[in-house]
Amino acid sequence: MKTVAFIGLGVMGMGMAANLLRKGYSVTVYNRTPGKAAALIELGATEALTPAEAAGGNDVVITMISNDQAIRDVYYGENGIFSAVRSGTLLIDSSTISPSLARELAATAEQKGASFLDAPVTGSKPAADAGTLVFMIGGSKAVLGANDDIMLAMGGKLIYMGENGSGSIAKLAHNTIVGINVVALTEGMAIAASGGLDSNAFLELVQAGSASSKSAELKGPKLINANYDVQFSLELMLKDLKLSSVLSDSLRVPTPLLESAKSMFQVGESMGLSELDMCAVAQAYEQYIGRRLGGGSL
Repeated sequence: MKTVAFIGLGVMGMGMAANLLRKGYSVTVYNRTPGKAAALIELGATEALTPAEAAGGNDVVITMISNDQAIRDVYYGENGIFSAVRSGTLLIDSSTISPSLARELAATAEQKGASFLDAPVTGSKPAADAGTLVFMIGGSKAVLGANDDIMLAMGGKLIYMGENGSGSIAKLAHNTIVGINVVALTEGMAIAASGGLDSNAFLELVQAGSASSKSAELKGPKLINANYDVQFSLELMLKDLKLSSVLSDSLRVPTPLLESAKSMFQVGESMGLSELDMCAVAQAYEQYIGRRLGGGSL
């Protein structure tokens, strides 16, 4: 069985690494912020002090990091992954990063005799914990076929998208839809709340009709209960929409809905909601209408 290094123990990474351990993999973990590894060590993980230490002795290195700059630091920085990676190692990045950076990482890996897959995920925290994530993968199809067991230990579905960078493009396009859907759901619920409708009855209608979506399923109850515990943070959604905006500009794709959704999440950021779940953007609408989406005045 392959040995694995897992770097990045945030909301998603914790569940992903835990599932690898539960499936019997030997896992070395590293996180830039100390103190995150205790629960994984209890499950049998070994903690490394640097990305290089984590990467140097393992067959597969998986990264789940917040943004492009952090990925650059982990891969290219002092004691970074590329300072220690061995020929034949597989690098899998499941972060949401720019397609250009994914291609750059793939090119550097090839120079060092390693392989690279950009393999971001969808499913947020519940799916990471349950091991039911969906991976969208860019890179060599042969490399994926030889290593699909690793990703299937963390997820329920693998979708091959094409060459390196394709996984990143797919994730940004996907999260554009997610961000727009969350804002659309919130806006519709704001109209219903302002009109005096019962929020539970309205959500039942949404889920039974053409407006039904995964966002309504996952976020509707959270909006009604003002539950902003993080499944996927507002900060990360805004980061993804900004990346998607840059990508769509480079591809000359008009994206008026993307820009509107991005603006709403920027409003949420300005209200200090960045570290809450992305559906906390509802608080902006609640300020506009002067009442809670789940019922009652502010």
